[in-house]
This record gives sequence, structure tokens and C-alpha cells, in this order.
Amino acid sequence: MLLVHKYGGTSVGTPERIKNVAGKLARLKREGNDLVIVVSAMGDTTDELIELAKSISSSPSRRELDALMSTGEQISGALMAMALEDFGIPAISLTGWQAGIYTDENAGRARIKSVDATRIKEELKKGKVIVVAGFQGICDQNDITTLGRGGSDTTAVALGIALGVEKIEIFTDVKGVYTADPRLVKNARKLDVISYDEMLELASQGARVMHTRAVELGWIYKMKIEVKSSFEDCPGTIIQEVSEMEPVSRVRGIAHKKDIAKITLKRVLDRPGVAHRIFKPLGDAGINVDDIIQNVSEFGYTDISFTIPIDDTDKALQILEKVKEELDIKEVLCNPAVGKVSIVGVGIQSTPGIAAKMFGLLGEAGINIDMISTSEIKIGCIINEEDVERAIKVLHDGFGLGENS
Repeated sequence: MLLVHKYGGTSVGTPERIKNVAGKLARLKREGNDLVIVVSAMGDTTDELIELAKSISSSPSRRELDALMSTGEQISGALMAMALEDFGIPAISLTGWQAGIYTDENAGRARIKSVDATRIKEELKKGKVIVVAGFQGICDQNDITTLGRGGSDTTAVALGIALGVEKIEIFTDVKGVYTADPRLVKNARKLDVISYDEMLELASQGARVMHTRAVELGWIYKMKIEVKSSFEDCPGTIIQEVSEMEPVSRVRGIAHKKDIAKITLKRVLDRPGVAHRIFKPLGDAGINVDDIIQNVSEFGYTDISFTIPIDDTDKALQILEKVKEELDIKEVLCNPAVGKVSIVGVGIQSTPGIAAKMFGLLGEAGINIDMISTSEIKIGCIINEEDVERAIKVLHDGFGLGENS
């Protein structure tokens, strides 16, 4: 059987952990399995490389950042191949481009365009375990590209699809997908199964256990994904198509974000085309805009608020200063001390009483809501960053999501 595994940064964070994973893979290989392994960078290597770049340049180019940051996964891959060979298992490490992963040219946030698995299949025929550096590929200009933080998940799903496996396994430092972050909520409950759309909402709203684009890709190609622990041999959480949820309108999980900023544009002309002129340059710069709230127009003017990743704040403000002059906007305000907490579950937005209960729980806890956003399976609230962890626990208990509920 062909198995596709992905091991995260904590799973390969030390030489000892790499050897432990290699020992497990050696046993699987000896049992007759073919193995394609995707690895992340060791521990905090990616953060360390970013800090290293900042020590050299205050604004390094994205191309050179990609060239630098891709080395973390290459180190993990080479070390894993060495460890496997020490167990007597033939292995080869491949960079993203050697593995045939082709992307667009959006440095730092590239999207996979295609996968040519020819080299991988050739090496598998030779009896080797293939260790692929995650998070990276190559564009038409033959430049190294990276897929964004957490992109090794996407690498694994893309390879699983290209190789025709039924399921890929994502190994991490938790046992699966929980009703809330188990590091913050001690009685958080592991889910046995979760639908693609619910997992996509949890991931997009801040649950870090899976990369959003990996879930999207799995959903499109109906690739089952199992999230499980690197450190314990137990079943994880299966992400798959689910036709019936039980019960349909139940809140399934609480997600949160802290790494966001709120931007407010004061006194914006309320005319057709103005919103396009505000948000297009942000999009062109690769800045992801999340929640958007526009106030009721008064005397032909309105205020617009939205959230962005905190790391994009400086770049966004530079762009918006130009937009402010062009559109005669009165003021651009930024609040970096906000966070977001969301409840996620199929049908909750259309179920009477769910939103009221969420707002009531937060209100009783003295937590002020700044902005509200909804989708069919999510209700999110922008709140003060310092209130986020308390809000998670209040909502988790209030909706009875814990192990003993």
C-alpha cells in the first residue's frame, strides 16, 4: 500500500524526534508499504530564518525570503532520509521542485498549479522512501516559491491526489481536531469525524491544526485527511464529506485568532466603485481582507472597517495612505489589539437562538463585541485581544462542548 504522511515541525523538532519518526517509518516499510513523507521545518526554524532575514534587511524581497525560508524543510528532509538509511531503509530527500510541484509566481503565498509525480514514482520503483520538503515549489521563472505558513499540509494533500491514494495522514502534536484549542481549554473534546466545510471554517477562523488551502484541496478532490498524533498511536480525526451531521444544528467547535488588526476608514464617499478602489490595491499586494463592515450611509458618506493579518499592517497602511488621498477619505485608523472568536457548525447561522446565545454568553462575561460576521456555518465576533482566551472558555462551556458535557 502507498502511504502519504506529513510530519509537522514539532514532530521533527529535534534529532531524537526525527529518529523516532524514522523508526516508525522503517517498520511500515518492512511491512511492505510504499512511503511518501512530507516534512515541515524543524521546530521554530522558519521563525528563526525570518528573524535572520530581518537582521540583514528591514524589507527583504519576497523572492529572497522564499529562497531562504525553503531551506528549513530541506534540512528536515535530508536529516529524515539519513535517519531512515541508518535503519537500513533506502531513502531519498527531494525539494519541492525535484518532487515536481509547480506553482504560480506569488512569492510567499504561492498556489500549486500542477504536480508532476514522475520522479517520485521512479524512486518508489527503486524501493526508496521518498521524503519531500513541504511548503515549497517552483514557478515558471524557475524561482523557488513557498506556499505560506502551514503550506506543508497543502504539499501533502497535493501529492496524495497526484499519486491517487485514498487518504493522507497529517501527524502533529495533538491527537486530532478538537472542539477548541486543547492547550487553552482543558476539557476540549477530540472529534472523530468532521466535514470539509466545518474544518475549512475552523481553519480559516484560526484553528492552526490544518492549513486552510489543504482543506480546500482535499474538499475539491474528495481526499480524506486524517489528523493524528506523532507521539501516541491512536485514531485521529477524519476530515471527509459528511452527508448527515448529528445533530444538524449543533455547534461543533470554537476557533480563535489573535494575529489580526482592525482597519477603519472614516468618512468614505458612498458611491459605486469606491469599495473596489479601496480593496483592489490591497488584493494586488497579496493582503487578505477578512471581515468587512460598512456603516449606514449618512449625507453621502460612510465608515468602513475590516480586519487583516497583523503582519500585513504596515504594508496595508502604506497602501491606504495613497487611497486616502485619492478618495479624500477623512482618516485611516488601525487597532492592532483585537482578536476574533468564532463558533462553527453546520446550519447554526440559520438556527434560531444560536446567535443570541453566543452574544448573551459574551455579554454576561463582560466581553464587548466590536464587529460581527456570519456565514451559513459560522458566527464570528471581533473583540479585544485580551478577552480572547476568556471568550473561548465561556463559549466552549456555554455550548456544552467539553468532554463531560
